[in-house]
This record gives sequence, C-alpha cells and structure tokens, in this order.
Amino acid sequence: MPDDATATRLRIVLAEDAAIFREGLARLLADRGHEVVAAVGDAEALVRAVGEHGPDVVVVDVRLPPSFTDEGLRAAVALREAHRELPVLVFSQYIETRYATRLLAAGSSGVGYLLKDRVADTSEFVDALRRLAAGGTALDPEVVRQLVGVSRRGRALGATLTAREHQVLALMAEGRSNAAIAAALVIGEGAVEKHVANIFAKLGLPASPDDNRRVLAVLRYLRA
Repeated sequence: MPDDATATRLRIVLAEDAAIFREGLARLLADRGHEVVAAVGDAEALVRAVGEHGPDVVVVDVRLPPSFTDEGLRAAVALREAHRELPVLVFSQYIETRYATRLLAAGSSGVGYLLKDRVADTSEFVDALRRLAAGGTALDPEVVRQLVGVSRRGRALGATLTAREHQVLALMAEGRSNAAIAAALVIGEGAVEKHVANIFAKLGLPASPDDNRRVLAVLRYLRA
C-alpha cells in the first residue's frame, strides 16, 4: 500500500549486491507506491541503468563487485558529477569519508547517506527518498559526525561556528526541520531560527529564491 494517496510516485534505480536484500527492498518500495525501474548488483550495471531509465532517485550500496570495497560509492560520485541534479542515496553498513565528501561536493542538493542498521523503520527510509527527490538531504548522524570530524581539520570555517551552531548544522544535515531541531536540543524554535540565521551569515549564504540555503549550508560546511 502507498504511504498516502497523494504521495509522488518515484522511479528508482537500486544497486545492491545481496540479491535477497535487493529484492526485498524493491518489493518494499513497490508496496509503498513507488517503481523500481532497475535493480542491479554491480556498479557498471548501475551506470547503464541510470542512462537507460533516467530515474527520480538512485539507491546504492557502498561495496559492490568485483572488489566489494567502494565501487558503489565511486559510481555514485561519477553519476553525480555527470548528472548534477540526480538525487542519490547511499544506503550501506559502511562509512567511507573520502568518497562521501566528494559525493557531497558534486552538487548542492539531493544527496543522502544512511546506515542500514540505523534506519528505524521503512517510513523513515521512504521519507528520506522523497526528501532527496525534492532536493533535500538525508544524512545519518554518525555519517555527519565522521564527515564533520574530517572537514574540521585545518579549516578556519568550522572555527567560526559556535558549539551550538555546530549542533544545529549537524541536525540540519540530517534533514530535520527547525521544530525537530528545537525538540532534539530542548530549546525554542525562535532560538533555532537565530542559530540558523547566524550559520547562513557565517557561511556567506545570502537569501536567494533559487537556492535551498539549508542544503547549501550543510554542503559548504562538509566539503573538504
């Protein structure tokens, strides 16, 4: 059953080497009203499928054949560099910071990185796909923690943000709204709005009708 009758139907390309998991995820997405136009088991097939189907979003594991190291993530980077508006969700058990940073640097929206064992329920996963298709982000807190840890080294930009602003920015990276950030930090929404405004100012992001400044703030901060 679809999540709701008015939800946008997404066309998805899925790359996952484990056949049972791949088929199960494809069925789950179909049950939620979406279409998996291709479900493949390696990076080369992923690139071909994207070229053939032009999906709304791509879901890819980090480790794919033949070496099962980082083929999937490297393919995701290549796809984002070739198709800058293509939403890509890395869905894996592993965090690979070097290519993850390159993935984030390849565009200003529609990027996600979730850990398989930390997704609480299927609705959370499907909501992340919708958010990416709409140009948002979906980053697991642990992914954010590791990327921020890497990007802070030797960067003056990170030093300009206060500890609270770091917390707010990390929660923004997870795709949370101001209300959700306020609840997580146990502060008022007005305080969150002030922190967000300060973050935009410090990162040099003026108001623009064409840009999602929340996404740009996260990406600018995380880029190495």
